[in-house]
Amino acid sequence: MRRLLSCVTAATLAAGLLATTTTPAQARSGSEQKRLDRIATPSLDWGACSAGAPAGFECATVELPTDYDRPRGDTTTVALTRLPASDPDARKGSLFFNFGGPGGEGVSTLHQISDLVVTPEVRERYDLVGFDPRGVGLSDPALCYDDAADEAAAFEGLPAFPVTRAEERAFVRQSARIARACRDEAGDVIRHASTANVARDLELLRRAAGDDTLAYQGYSYGTYLGATYARLFPDRVGSMVLDGTVDVDAYSGANRDPRSVGARLAQGPAAEEAFDAFLEQCRLAGERCSLNALGDPSDVVGELLERLRTQPVTLDVQGTAVEYTYSLAISSIFLQLYSPSSFAGLSDFLVLLAQDGGEPSTTLQRQLAPAQERYTSLGSSLAQLCVDSRSILPPAAYPALADREDRLAPRFGRFRSWVGVQCPQIGLRDGDAFTGPWTQTTDASVLVIGTRLDPATPYANTRPFAENFADARVLTVEGYGHTTLGVSACADSVVARYLVDGDAPADGETCAQDRAPFAEQPANRGAPAPALPAPLPGL
Repeated sequence: MRRLLSCVTAATLAAGLLATTTTPAQARSGSEQKRLDRIATPSLDWGACSAGAPAGFECATVELPTDYDRPRGDTTTVALTRLPASDPDARKGSLFFNFGGPGGEGVSTLHQISDLVVTPEVRERYDLVGFDPRGVGLSDPALCYDDAADEAAAFEGLPAFPVTRAEERAFVRQSARIARACRDEAGDVIRHASTANVARDLELLRRAAGDDTLAYQGYSYGTYLGATYARLFPDRVGSMVLDGTVDVDAYSGANRDPRSVGARLAQGPAAEEAFDAFLEQCRLAGERCSLNALGDPSDVVGELLERLRTQPVTLDVQGTAVEYTYSLAISSIFLQLYSPSSFAGLSDFLVLLAQDGGEPSTTLQRQLAPAQERYTSLGSSLAQLCVDSRSILPPAAYPALADREDRLAPRFGRFRSWVGVQCPQIGLRDGDAFTGPWTQTTDASVLVIGTRLDPATPYANTRPFAENFADARVLTVEGYGHTTLGVSACADSVVARYLVDGDAPADGETCAQDRAPFAEQPANRGAPAPALPAPLPGL
């Protein structure tokens, strides 16, 4: 897993026209298409997946150029999986997915959620294709250490984010050691890990699949990948669903904001707003929200978080005693805001902490500690983040930045401000990275989706992102959580009509979520809907 997120603002091209009224954007995309056209289309040899993959899936790997400036040089392995269309006679082509990150796996994620990610009508007509971006998962991953034990040892004692001055000094020192390990062990991967190179890989995969144009569904960071692909290969865009949009100017550094990438993406204020909405919905839910048994939810949580600064609470999570400090509690809350189906579990989590411990339910245990089948290194997240985002703020400046962000968003601002602190210390750049301008030249209609109270990709990004495209239709989901995956049948039907019939909705349509937070759930309900990879985990 080596690539990541992105966003957009309404930037316009400031350069003058080239000959025959060709804009710089068109010239860049034309040269990219010509460059890729000179590379032979790779062959996909689909075969059985490894043990544990769901029935019906096929898997393959291909070798693609490590450096597109030297297409006959070294190669990098990219792993894919596909679930063939359920009605071969009605098949339209392949639908490629990126589920976010950066560093999110496409192969294992599609195996887990293939029954959730599209409607039956889409399943009938498309092969569903997931791939691990270069540097990620099964695709020559960017590993900072030899194995999971070595990486865990390197992180020993490191908080989710530092709070005190002593913690900040130790955090900067330990992050520097981790950054050096990533550079030493995975530098050759990281320096070619840009999202632009992932987009070039995707273009070759589209050709290998035999599709004339790309059908693509991207979530969170996947919207940045989609915007990059559309910018480099505008004539190859067929259908694009971009859900949970990243601010591409902020992520890429095109807006020249000197703050850390985590701060300039405004995740702290977005999470603050989402958490306040959670607490209000809890209050309104009465006995359906367990926090109400302890008093007013806002008061209970405020007192709890203040106490955790000096008095951590230990919980038994899947047989391991986990000490929940203030910083670990904040990071756990942030991730549980991703899905409204997790809100009841989040309430139970806060109750356990407020009552000084206890044993979480089976469902809550899965929320707190999702299974991980293989060693997944921090390097897989940092690879794309660090070469894409122009993270130049020196580590010594992070404490002052964290203080400012803490004043802006008192619970989550400090947490998100530390994302990317390792990047200046890694110090690698990918000369093939694309960082703007982001004005798009594709003629295709693009479907852009935003959730009103998204803690990770603020809803305020949605319209500016769409305005980079000549024909983008914005769909708003009125509700909570990060992206619309598995929460709105209305949104699912809009996506299905767009992908199956080419029927793009009117710009500005809205959809509701299927269930309100804390609504009664079916008795046989299992775990909450699978969460997407955390945008910019980086810690």
